[in-house]
Amino acid sequence: MGPVRAIDGRLLRTHFSTHAGDYDSYAWVQKRVVATLAARLAVTGPLNGLVLDIGTGTGALAAELGGDKAGRGFVLTDIAHGMTLAAAHRLPCTLACDGDAIKLPFLNKSFDAVVSSNVYQWVADLPAAFCEVARVLRPGCRFAVALFGERTLFELRDAHRLAVAEFGGAHFSHVQTFPSAAEVAGALESAGLVCRDFACFPEIDWHPDVPTLLRQLKHIGASNAAADRPKGLASRQVMQRMITLYNNMHRRPEGLPATYEVVCAIAEKL
Repeated sequence: MGPVRAIDGRLLRTHFSTHAGDYDSYAWVQKRVVATLAARLAVTGPLNGLVLDIGTGTGALAAELGGDKAGRGFVLTDIAHGMTLAAAHRLPCTLACDGDAIKLPFLNKSFDAVVSSNVYQWVADLPAAFCEVARVLRPGCRFAVALFGERTLFELRDAHRLAVAEFGGAHFSHVQTFPSAAEVAGALESAGLVCRDFACFPEIDWHPDVPTLLRQLKHIGASNAAADRPKGLASRQVMQRMITLYNNMHRRPEGLPATYEVVCAIAEKL
């Protein structure tokens, strides 16, 4: 069983609901992850029957998989009401409702496939959440998932921690920590879901400077939602030093890299 991370669910809902209108204009990496997951899922065969999209956001993954076509059976759910509304508006042929991945509001064995992208890094207890997937999934059916792993935004996290340490602060970070690939694989196994495809790879976003990166993260609602996150904003001195360190350590001719570690799996419930 993987560790349980402390996540402030109320804050998470607020972050993503507030920025639902901005999300599609700034979620560049997330869009690439959606396309990659859909392509890997297609290799394992077509989707049939009723499909559940967990943490649907604005409905990008469901749209990529054909949820905008009449006659396709898609149910969309998200913890953030603003996102649920955005997805329902985008995909009027689907059913949409609010729902928490840790306690899905559906009956046992309700779905012929479950999909999710860019969501489970925000879930505190991955084993419990994947058990919920197994509960609502019919035997012999697939779960396709992509999420961000532990090296996501390591450049920002390391620069911030070094800056805090230089000013004698505690070693806390304003950057969210994410699960490792091993934790994801272990959580799937503990839920009784057998991996048919598992991969871990980097996606790199390029920015002209650190403030642009921070604004982009804010516009998609990706602020730190850890329950033990530092309270308040970092001091101006720490922020300026963090920006300098990030530039010194990571600037390339293309700009400043922001690395996202993508963990992608397609598993089957036996």
